[in-house]
Amino acid sequence: MTTITNEVTQGEFQAAKKYVDDVYEIVKKRNPGESEFHQAVQEIFESLTPVFAKNPKYIQHNILERMVEPERIISFRVPWVDDNGNVRVNRGYRVQFSSAIGPYKGGLRFHPSVSASIIKFLGFEQIFKNSLTGQPIGGGKGGSDFDPKGKSDNEVMRFTQSFMTELYRHIGPDIDVPAGDIGVGAREIGYMFGQYKRLRGGYEAGVLTGKGIQYGGSLARTEATGFGTVYFVDEMLQDKGQTFDGRTVVVSGSGNVSIYAIEKATQLGAKVVACSDSNGYIYDENGIDVATVKQLKEVERKRISEYVNVHPTAQYVEGCSSIWSIPCDIALPCATQNEINAEAAQMLVNNGVKAIGEGANMPSTLEAIEIFLKNDVLFGPAKAANAGGVAVSALEMAQNSSRVPWTFEEVDAKLHNIMKNIFKNSKEAAAEFGHEGNLVVGANIAGFVKVADAMISQGVI
Repeated sequence: MTTITNEVTQGEFQAAKKYVDDVYEIVKKRNPGESEFHQAVQEIFESLTPVFAKNPKYIQHNILERMVEPERIISFRVPWVDDNGNVRVNRGYRVQFSSAIGPYKGGLRFHPSVSASIIKFLGFEQIFKNSLTGQPIGGGKGGSDFDPKGKSDNEVMRFTQSFMTELYRHIGPDIDVPAGDIGVGAREIGYMFGQYKRLRGGYEAGVLTGKGIQYGGSLARTEATGFGTVYFVDEMLQDKGQTFDGRTVVVSGSGNVSIYAIEKATQLGAKVVACSDSNGYIYDENGIDVATVKQLKEVERKRISEYVNVHPTAQYVEGCSSIWSIPCDIALPCATQNEINAEAAQMLVNNGVKAIGEGANMPSTLEAIEIFLKNDVLFGPAKAANAGGVAVSALEMAQNSSRVPWTFEEVDAKLHNIMKNIFKNSKEAAAEFGHEGNLVVGANIAGFVKVADAMISQGVI
């Protein structure tokens, strides 16, 4: 992904490349076995060599090695009691990666796959994503290997209260502001906010985002990540004289991000024909009925396979990975990391896909991204395309600080403008450093420069 521009000599480029390679070796040595974290670091590092070649001040201040080392990592035991009276134990995490441009900000993920590596990869990505939004928020991430699926409301409440009993010591409206992620929705946020309020003995609305509207949440926050992903892809399409109208779309997942990506794409004239959960996917040639998906997933908490009971002409297929074999014009991976590998990417390309918008965090492998870029597929990387959620979280923080709520239309308009600016800044950064049209490189550079300059301004800390 590296290119030598006219403004950089071969010697400057080689010095920059050596610096980047040396720091990556340090990352692998200090974080053995953490493949997801290594992948996130490698993806960003590959973009930054031209930046260091053109601006050696970043090497002089050793910005890269400082940036890849979290400011703080917290790991803790979470004991809780299930409905049968059994004592259960999970592990909780919070990685506070960077506070250079604002308080740590990033979601909490409750899923069996959660590990230190997963949380560090998510937290590292969050630094650049948050920077791209233009909002004053740093990077962090957290979660637990607790699985809320199949748990009663009381079990989830007891777990989240135990989780917050430790986490509350490390967060605050001006310190670290968690939000939701996979496995953490309105129910979990509500229980955690209640426990935080009880422990603190005060009402600090800005300590969590994604809250219910009744107690300090923001209108349009639920829709923000899905809407934002579609807004970003729409900017990519419009830049090439295209639109969503009349396009066939496949969306993976059926959670919060997926549901509202489906809704917004449909509003823009597309026909979304498939979505999935971890068990399998549904294909509806008439277009996915988002109201049914909302009822199944948000209200009844059922599996996506139940969709065919409401819409018998639709098909359900066991196994979620083969969803990418469905021909489509636009693919929106909104489920989880590394869901599109090289094989799936090639299937999409062979079937004529025109654009990819990453609604999930790093859903495409490095090999898959390379295939998309080589085949001139418009590609919206996660740190840019799915930044809408954290952008509106920052808007929620602003409303909490001012104690003045905004209308849905006001928040949605601000979100739309933020996504337009992210596209514009990513496109311009790519062009400036010799990677015209490569939004992966552009997003990485645009996000990096803002944080790096702030770090230099604040001294060696």
